[in-house]
Amino acid sequence: MSKIDLSNFEKKIVVRNLTHDDFDQIFELQKRCFPKMDPWKREHLESHLSIFPEGQFCVEYDGQIIGSCSSLIINFDEYDDQHTWDDITDQGYITNHNPEGYNLYGIEVMVDPSFQGMKIGKRLYEARKDLAHRMNLKSIIIGGRIPNYHQYQDKLTPREYVEEVTYKNIYDPVLTFQIMNGFSVMRINPKYLPDDKASAQYATLMEWNNIEYHPKTKRHFKTAFPVRITVIQYMMKRIESFEEFAKQVEYYVDVAYDFGSDFAVFPEIFTAQLMSFIDEKVPSQAIRKLSEFTEDYIELFTDLAVKYNVNIVGGSHFVEENDHIYNIAYLFRRDGTIEKQYKIHVTPNEKKWWGIQPGDQVGIFDTDCGKIAIQICYDIQFPELTRYAVDQGANIIFVPFCTDDRQGYLRVRYCAQARAVENQVYTVIAGTVGNLTQVENMDIQYAQSGIFTPSDFEFARDGIVGECNPNIETVVVGDVDLEILRRQRKSGTVRQLRDRRHDLFEINYRGNN
Repeated sequence: MSKIDLSNFEKKIVVRNLTHDDFDQIFELQKRCFPKMDPWKREHLESHLSIFPEGQFCVEYDGQIIGSCSSLIINFDEYDDQHTWDDITDQGYITNHNPEGYNLYGIEVMVDPSFQGMKIGKRLYEARKDLAHRMNLKSIIIGGRIPNYHQYQDKLTPREYVEEVTYKNIYDPVLTFQIMNGFSVMRINPKYLPDDKASAQYATLMEWNNIEYHPKTKRHFKTAFPVRITVIQYMMKRIESFEEFAKQVEYYVDVAYDFGSDFAVFPEIFTAQLMSFIDEKVPSQAIRKLSEFTEDYIELFTDLAVKYNVNIVGGSHFVEENDHIYNIAYLFRRDGTIEKQYKIHVTPNEKKWWGIQPGDQVGIFDTDCGKIAIQICYDIQFPELTRYAVDQGANIIFVPFCTDDRQGYLRVRYCAQARAVENQVYTVIAGTVGNLTQVENMDIQYAQSGIFTPSDFEFARDGIVGECNPNIETVVVGDVDLEILRRQRKSGTVRQLRDRRHDLFEINYRGNN
């Protein structure tokens, strides 16, 4: 198999501000989303971009706009409690936008019906929340439709309907979504949108409060940069098809999404589970047959990263390139882009049974949560790699691993914790458990996955954010704070990065030569 061009699998998703070039797509999107409601006019969108371009967002997927939202800033106290959409938007032109106001008011969200289930609405709401943080706004207020109310209006008042949705006895696609995204109901406004017959013209006035709001200043002070990580301790067990494998993988990505994670981390060569239904007993040949699933694997994880809005460290997978087999870890970003890291240090066992070839590049990857690096199992036992990665800006080192006994596991764990201390960096290890009795050289597994920190007062007492129970299928979820890491590197009790004796030793990396 020739070297795979990852660009063929990338499906890039971007949340960005709207531009004039997007107008035609926005008009078509509105027809698909609200076919029975009055659409935007071009002069409306022109006014939005002229007055408050920062508050107009869209989601672009492979060049196509599949979602958008509009907003303005107001002082909400200046408006009547029973205001209408026309009141709050000045007939849709937002000429009443107040740059010195305290509240971001959301006036529309659209998601292409063909792309529902990909968390597009959540991305737009997160963009609004990020804007509120950056502009130090007190809250986000929305007048939300209740489009399923027309099905119940003969037997429930609007208040009763809202209560039933709040108690989760009734599902409303808009109100349920807003509640799940942290908004609370303030009141119900009648005659909010005259052409919204599905909601019987009612709307729920809802608010999300910015807990980082500073009332005495419009400046935003960065006090934390939390990153949530879900580590999957994956059970190796017999399966009958790639579809069964995909179902198990999606289950865990969904778990990571439910926890609000920024990263989901799978173990090293966990795709070897596919060999349980490959009819080949010779290990070196079984590996080559396993590599035939590479494109399916890449496509699966790319889709999941986008669908669940989670960056995925996809464990590692055996890949055939130019007649050689490599152990490669992939990073599937939630914007649809992909990176890969070859295993650099190959174990004697990998050479003996599978003929694995080593890589020769140390990748440092940009993400929406800062720079990260991936070191596959054995690689974490060579301190030069982590030192180089941290020098290049890495804040988190992800370590997918696969070990068959406690001694091998402890080598990975002890070295990961040592690297965290030596380099004032977070390290994350994710391993496999269970067994594949019918697969040669994949007999047993031992793991206790975990998330580790440097050792100082602001971090976890034992340098452990969290760890799984050993040798069972489970996950561990934990938060690491990049702002604390930055401060501790500058002013911690010890400062390993700053106190190194560069006059005596240095790392001389020749990977790019």
